[in-house]
Amino acid sequence: MNHLPPTPRGRRRPPGPADGLRAHSDALRSHAERLRSVAADLGRRGSYADPLHAEVTLLAERCAVAAGGLTLAAAQLDAPRRSRRSRRPAGPALRRKDP
Repeated sequence: MNHLPPTPRGRRRPPGPADGLRAHSDALRSHAERLRSVAADLGRRGSYADPLHAEVTLLAERCAVAAGGLTLAAAQLDAPRRSRRSRRPAGPALRRKDP
């Protein structure tokens, strides 16, 4: 008797590290958008809100840059790995010479 729940058949494989990076990237992009909208509201409140506006704008930019980095890392994880043979230098001195 098996006490485990049945495996869903529509799912091909469990989510990998690249999927997690993409999820975090999406969350950071969402935070950046919300921070930008807050910064726009702060800009309308007068000069007393200028320092806070600058900090929120900077934080939004940092979130967007981090999201881009995570997206790039996910793409690199998804890229097919090159074989060892293709990484070796293939200069004239390293080529095999047939006898």
